[in-house]
Amino acid sequence: MSGPTKAMSVITVAALVLTTAYTVALGSSGWLWFGWVVLGMVTIGMAAADGSDSTGARRRGRPTGP
Repeated sequence: MSGPTKAMSVITVAALVLTTAYTVALGSSGWLWFGWVVLGMVTIGMAAADGSDSTGARRRGRPTGP
Protein backbone atom coordinates (compact mmCIF):
# COMPACT_ATOMS: atom_id res chain seq x y z
CA MET A 1 0.00 0.00 0.00
CA SER A 2 1.32 3.40 -0.92
CA GLY A 3 1.44 6.36 1.45
CA PRO A 4 -1.71 8.13 0.23
CA THR A 5 -3.73 4.90 0.29
CA LYS A 6 -2.56 4.13 3.81
CA ALA A 7 -3.47 7.66 4.94
CA MET A 8 -6.91 7.34 3.35
CA SER A 9 -7.44 4.03 5.18
CA VAL A 10 -6.56 5.66 8.51
CA ILE A 11 -8.94 8.55 7.80
CA THR A 12 -11.72 6.10 6.89
CA VAL A 13 -11.28 4.11 10.11
CA ALA A 14 -11.18 7.33 12.16
CA ALA A 15 -14.35 8.53 10.44
CA LEU A 16 -16.03 5.22 11.29
CA VAL A 17 -15.11 5.62 14.95
CA LEU A 18 -16.36 9.22 15.01
CA THR A 19 -19.58 8.32 13.18
CA THR A 20 -20.25 5.48 15.61
CA ALA A 21 -19.56 7.75 18.61
CA TYR A 22 -21.91 10.40 17.20
CA THR A 23 -24.61 7.78 16.66
CA VAL A 24 -24.28 6.47 20.22
CA ALA A 25 -24.25 9.94 21.78
CA LEU A 26 -26.79 11.86 19.69
CA GLY A 27 -28.65 9.34 17.57
CA SER A 28 -28.31 8.11 14.05
CA SER A 29 -27.81 10.46 11.14
CA GLY A 30 -28.45 8.98 7.72
CA TRP A 31 -26.35 11.59 5.94
CA LEU A 32 -23.41 10.93 8.23
CA TRP A 33 -23.54 7.20 7.51
CA PHE A 34 -24.02 7.86 3.81
CA GLY A 35 -20.90 10.04 3.82
CA TRP A 36 -18.95 7.33 5.58
CA VAL A 37 -20.07 4.72 3.03
CA VAL A 38 -18.96 7.00 0.18
CA LEU A 39 -15.61 7.54 1.92
CA GLY A 40 -15.25 3.78 2.35
CA MET A 41 -15.99 3.15 -1.32
CA VAL A 42 -13.40 5.72 -2.37
CA THR A 43 -10.86 4.09 -0.06
CA ILE A 44 -11.60 0.65 -1.54
CA GLY A 45 -11.20 2.12 -5.02
CA MET A 46 -7.85 3.64 -4.10
CA ALA A 47 -6.66 0.35 -2.65
CA ALA A 48 -7.77 -1.54 -5.78
CA ALA A 49 -6.03 0.95 -8.06
CA ASP A 50 -2.92 0.81 -5.91
CA GLY A 51 -2.87 -2.99 -6.13
CA SER A 52 -3.10 -3.13 -9.92
CA ASP A 53 -0.02 -3.45 -12.08
CA SER A 54 1.89 -0.29 -12.89
CA THR A 55 0.94 -0.19 -16.58
CA GLY A 56 -2.77 -0.16 -15.82
CA ALA A 57 -3.49 -2.95 -18.29
CA ARG A 58 -2.20 -6.42 -18.89
CA ARG A 59 0.01 -6.98 -21.88
CA ARG A 60 -1.58 -8.77 -24.79
CA GLY A 61 -0.12 -10.61 -27.68
CA ARG A 62 1.78 -13.75 -28.32
CA PRO A 63 3.97 -14.97 -25.51
CA THR A 64 7.63 -14.62 -26.19
CA GLY A 65 9.87 -17.46 -25.26
CA PRO A 66 12.50 -19.88 -26.51
